Amino acid sequence: MQKLVLSDLHESIGGKMVAFAGYYMPVQYTDGVKNEHHTVRNEVGVFDVSHMGQVFVTGNKSLDFLQYITSNDVSKLIPGKVQYTCLPNTNGGIVDDFLLYMIAKNNYLLVVNASNIEKDLDWINEYNTFGCKIDNQSYNYSLLAIQGPKSIALLQELTDINLSDIKYYNFRIGSMAGIEDLIISRTGYTGEMGFELYVRNEYVKKLWNALFSTSITLKPIGLAARDTLRLEKGFCLYGNDINETTSPIEAGLGWITKFNKEFINHNDLKAQQEGSAKIKLVGLELIDKGVARNGYPIVDSDGNEIGIVTSGTMSPTLNKAIAMAYLPDSFSEIESEVFIKVRKKQIKAKVVSLPFVK
Repeated sequence: MQKLVLSDLHESIGGKMVAFAGYYMPVQYTDGVKNEHHTVRNEVGVFDVSHMGQVFVTGNKSLDFLQYITSNDVSKLIPGKVQYTCLPNTNGGIVDDFLLYMIAKNNYLLVVNASNIEKDLDWINEYNTFGCKIDNQSYNYSLLAIQGPKSIALLQELTDINLSDIKYYNFRIGSMAGIEDLIISRTGYTGEMGFELYVRNEYVKKLWNALFSTSITLKPIGLAARDTLRLEKGFCLYGNDINETTSPIEAGLGWITKFNKEFINHNDLKAQQEGSAKIKLVGLELIDKGVARNGYPIVDSDGNEIGIVTSGTMSPTLNKAIAMAYLPDSFSEIESEVFIKVRKKQIKAKVVSLPFVK
């Protein structure tokens, strides 16, 4: 297990540390999960998500290479833009989902899931017949995510860059809190206004302290609230909602799967888009009392198993139990009723549109 650069700091301020994706990570602090969740929805919080991986791809054929190994259309990127995409595998599933940054011509950054860093590197190197340089910098960078309606006002006190000019899924490289060459990215995993700050490890403590020195109250937020926030917005979590066996089409990620190019397994995925996909990732709202969790079976009114819960929680914003699950087409229509098996009970639920929180 690895420790974050700020691990001792998190413990000193009441962070409860748990094992996650090969790291000890703060799952919550003294305010509790619900309060942390509401802080991000209504004010501003900071997540230390330095476990995420950073892999740079450079070379004269880097565009061609990335077009081939990713599902989205990399040619749409220009320097300063970010793209959500995935690495399709050869069996119809997903190696990983990630953010792709275009730093400059022939210079890209892949921000990948922590649990998949080594697997992704193996995959990328296997298909690198384009002569690109693959530079894994995952263990040299830290990542702080400042999320919530007050995030832009807080960060603006620390930089001369006009943050209002940075549009969603765009970024700038510049100075903040006296630290040079930060990647300041208008992205996040909460659905709220927010930024993700990529900083070299030696400067992350200085940046953390600066974030807490502004006139705006900032609170640390843990992994548990990160999960409830992303689920309310219907964002997929790798390992739960998407994996090596689920396709981007089934997962509702057709919008990041572009067929104006050839890429790994594009023919099979195109066939799925044109009608061969038989299951679909849907949102569920529980009607009966209870909470659905990952792995719980879903049955029809006759007790026949038809699916499985991929993610579930009690939504702090809606004060309702919500979940995501893969269901057959015949049960995926809005308002369709299904039943979730929770121990010996069958809890009634209905299919609802995503995101749960608009």
